[in-house]
Amino acid sequence: MAALARWCVRNRLFAVLLWLLALVGTATAAVATGTAYSNDYDVPGTESGRATQLLTEGFPGLGGDSDTVVWHTTSATVRAADVEQTMTRALERIGDLPGVASVAGPYDDQGAAQISDDGHTAYATVTFEDRAEDIDRGEARAVVDVAKGAESDGLEVELGGSAIALTEPSGGHLAEIVGVVVAAVVLFLAFGSLAASILPIATALVSVGTAYAGISLLGHAMTVADFAPMLGMLVGLGVGIDYALFIVTRHRRGLKRGLTVTEAATDAVATTGRAVVFAGATVCIALLGMLILRLNFLNGVAIAASLTVVLTVAASVTLLPALLSFIGPRALNRRERRRLAEHGPQPELPTGLAARWSAFVERHPKLLGTLALVVIAVLALPTFSLRLGTSDQGNDPQTATTRQAYDLLAEGFGPGVNGPLTLVTHVDGAEDRLALDNLDATLRTTEGVASVTPVTFDSAGHTAYLTVVPESAPQDRHTSELVDRLREQVLPRAETGTSLDIQVGGVTAGYDDFAEVIVGKLPLFVGVVIGLGCLLLLLAFRSVGIPLKAAAMNVAAVAAAFGVVVAIFQWGWGSELLGLGRAGPIEPFLPVIMVSVLFGLSMDYQVFLVSRMYEEWLETGDNRRAVRVGLAETSRVINSAAVIMISVFLAFVLSGDRVIAMFGIALAAAVALDAFVLRTLLVPALMHLLGGANWWLPRWLDRRLPRISIEPPECRAAHERLTEVVEALEKERAPDVRDIAG
Repeated sequence: MAALARWCVRNRLFAVLLWLLALVGTATAAVATGTAYSNDYDVPGTESGRATQLLTEGFPGLGGDSDTVVWHTTSATVRAADVEQTMTRALERIGDLPGVASVAGPYDDQGAAQISDDGHTAYATVTFEDRAEDIDRGEARAVVDVAKGAESDGLEVELGGSAIALTEPSGGHLAEIVGVVVAAVVLFLAFGSLAASILPIATALVSVGTAYAGISLLGHAMTVADFAPMLGMLVGLGVGIDYALFIVTRHRRGLKRGLTVTEAATDAVATTGRAVVFAGATVCIALLGMLILRLNFLNGVAIAASLTVVLTVAASVTLLPALLSFIGPRALNRRERRRLAEHGPQPELPTGLAARWSAFVERHPKLLGTLALVVIAVLALPTFSLRLGTSDQGNDPQTATTRQAYDLLAEGFGPGVNGPLTLVTHVDGAEDRLALDNLDATLRTTEGVASVTPVTFDSAGHTAYLTVVPESAPQDRHTSELVDRLREQVLPRAETGTSLDIQVGGVTAGYDDFAEVIVGKLPLFVGVVIGLGCLLLLLAFRSVGIPLKAAAMNVAAVAAAFGVVVAIFQWGWGSELLGLGRAGPIEPFLPVIMVSVLFGLSMDYQVFLVSRMYEEWLETGDNRRAVRVGLAETSRVINSAAVIMISVFLAFVLSGDRVIAMFGIALAAAVALDAFVLRTLLVPALMHLLGGANWWLPRWLDRRLPRISIEPPECRAAHERLTEVVEALEKERAPDVRDIAG
């Protein structure tokens, strides 16, 4: 690491240009190739997946995305001559637009069911030639413009569907801008130097920008969800700025100790840079743990987020030292430079609030530890009511046309029309056809069914489907219960004596199957991620207790963060106020991604906190002093890093995307709890209570484990330069946090 840092400092211009070339090159390639994201929730082997495959094979024309145009009148009915003429012309124009395969309106014999009973609401189905992820945004925008052009006094027109959602305005880059600005303010307050404050921001922006473009290119090679770039940016900005903060802090300490700029930058990368690489590795291991689930949808997310973390770590240990050499001693503020010139190098000891808090924790470990446990337990309580499912356009903000269309359909036709179930089967012979004809009547009398369409056969008569409209909304628990009832009771009875094998598909069925697969694999996934993380900590700190406490703390942080997410998004506590739409279920992939990201981020703080304690323990063998000094010396930088990360994560609530906002709030809550409750309160309290047992390791295991060092001693030049100064100060200094017991 030291050799790498020296090379980057000596060839600083080349290092900077190399990173800029990587950024410009990937961005140019991404713009030239475009995006190819895909939200493919299909899981091979599930019933909904088989239903989709059967439907696609038997009815190729149904493969395109299906959207709706909904109109509502306040005075006259939708059958009024002027309304019918206006909407008929609009629908004809939509049918002639590029990318539109067909339009099925309510003003013909087959469309009578598309007019509500009160006559004030009607809808038409617009079928595109391609699936939603392949539809050009301009084609969808043209449909919206034509439909909206038909609006007039007393006639409201709204649109819904996946393709229409592409036209909804997003928060743009406001989230990133706000997060970066807040981070810059925190860095300036921490350093007091504008130059030093800018460098972590610049490093993170270059690495995250390169990763963002790289993820766009990755979408052409594998399935990558459309939220993956934003998730990567969210994580990348958070960890990227934090990693750079830790290295700049160590660099500034080296300058205060009398090192030259080159020596300080080299020392910072050789010490804290190694901890950054270790922390980044734990984040990547946690993220790549998603690969064991073998779900294409999550594979792309895992690799995309890991790519971002790898690039942020690489920039922190290569680009950052080059930039530090450019600004020279200006990494220190004017007062610090003047003090260094007048008094020479001096040891930097923790004082003020950090030292007082460290001593306070040492005096009251039981009380503070209990208080921290109570806070975590209370916040984790909502997690027990967690319900996985996928939010739909009924959870969009009230101002969105997709939300307006959803509500109009629900009011006019019942909530189930927004998420019908599709029953598909192969057909062999007259007995199967007769059974399907009788199934229509059986389904109409089934609890939870609002209506059923007649059976439709393909041209060869070998495949058939029918549509079941539930009485409840797609994300309602009752709809999931209806899916189970159909699969377990109603359809098996209807199939008796036939060769039918009816598969239940549709939005709710698909998401329920997806959630079931994830929940089934979640224990294995969590076990692998925690096990690998504990192994890394065992190698780093040569202790059994440290990894076990870290695992417990990480699980606690995840549980409490889930509690906050459930309260806001599932219970609806403030979701409308935040512009995130009404309450709904939690996305089924959220637990997996959150466990990965949160476990990795939690390990960062664990590494930076405990590595300093471990260094003091090896030097003195005094656990109380090791915990006290480690907490006093790292709490300030950990808290500054946490404030930056929380600000970046919360800023993504402004993105306007419910999924990204869910991630942002979850990660912000977890980091806040981890930094301010767990790492600076519960962990040191427990370590004081456990005493020397913190560092226990069986001798037989100690002999077999390889020896690695996360953060080696600082460079010899600093110690030699400070020897005389420290010896003189030792005779006169007042007792400080190093030797005053709490």
